[in-house]
Amino acid sequence: MSTFKTNTALLILTALVMIPTVNAQLLRIPDGVNLSRKTAQKIGVTEVEVNYNSPAVRGRTGQIWGTEIAHYGFKVLGYGSEVASPWRAGANECTTISFSTAVTINGKSLDAGKYAFFIALEADSVTLIFNKNTGEWGSYFYNASLDALRVSSRQLKNQSFTERLSYVFEAKSEDQMELSLLWENWKIPMTIGVDLNATTLASIQSQMSGAMGFDPASLEAAARWCLTHEVNYTQALTWIETAVSPALGGIERFEAIAIRAGLLEKMGREQEAATVVNTALQNAKPAEVHNYGRQLLAQNKVDKAMEIFQFNFTKNDGAWPTHAGMMRGLSAQGKLKEALEHAREALKQAPGEANIRILKEAIMKLEKGQAL
Repeated sequence: MSTFKTNTALLILTALVMIPTVNAQLLRIPDGVNLSRKTAQKIGVTEVEVNYNSPAVRGRTGQIWGTEIAHYGFKVLGYGSEVASPWRAGANECTTISFSTAVTINGKSLDAGKYAFFIALEADSVTLIFNKNTGEWGSYFYNASLDALRVSSRQLKNQSFTERLSYVFEAKSEDQMELSLLWENWKIPMTIGVDLNATTLASIQSQMSGAMGFDPASLEAAARWCLTHEVNYTQALTWIETAVSPALGGIERFEAIAIRAGLLEKMGREQEAATVVNTALQNAKPAEVHNYGRQLLAQNKVDKAMEIFQFNFTKNDGAWPTHAGMMRGLSAQGKLKEALEHAREALKQAPGEANIRILKEAIMKLEKGQAL
């Protein structure tokens, strides 16, 4: 074989040998040991998502924490990295946590976004680290200057055994929840909190700037939320006035008009609010007036609510549900005997099993001298 042919063959063989090596560096192939996992939860409108790789204990109980597997403090990990790095809080690629709105972590503020999540472990405390570089492998190329937040926490030891590292959402309430890393016999928790009113309002405003801003029912719902939560009155008034405008077909239901009146009152325009309500009351259905009275009771406006219940009762000659309204108004005023009389009359008229059950329970309480 000529020298030319020999060299050509060697070049081809070399290329064939090199190709798998290069491709293997580009491919992400499951290793069968560390499972790729994702978990997510919402607090109000805030979406929280964790992406991580889950190693197993595999018989190494008592040899996880403070070892090569999950080292304490900051350590130079080698393999070309000379940076002192925290634990990657998982395996393989870096663990990431994303938040769709601003949150607090153990009471400390963190902007919306996606973060690499690391933990600096110590024997009796931990530091949770949220870092802006989400593309690195593990924590080998950790850069402390990109930390968005460091916050202290404390691990709980001697917990129920967890074979595979897991992130679990727990203890959820209206405006916060706990996210915990569980592995072996440790639990590392953090409390994630949100400003529920601020995040919900921002979401509503965003939706109202789109197609929903032309939908009367959506406009009414947005205005009602603002009135109930006592925020954003001026914009909410614009929404409800748009909802009742003839240009969008107009919502003539009393509830929508009552929302408008409630916002006007909150803005100090009491006389205008009273005029709006009084005009609407003349054409409102008994059930609509009844619900308005109950809204006033919920706002602790007992005397005003009683005026509405009395108006409804008189105007509609005691038709359903005006006796029920009188029952609630009189009970709120402490006039339990009179409330009981109306409750018994309401029971005679009540449509449906649900109303009958509610009134029977109310009668039992009033008979015992208990307010509703």
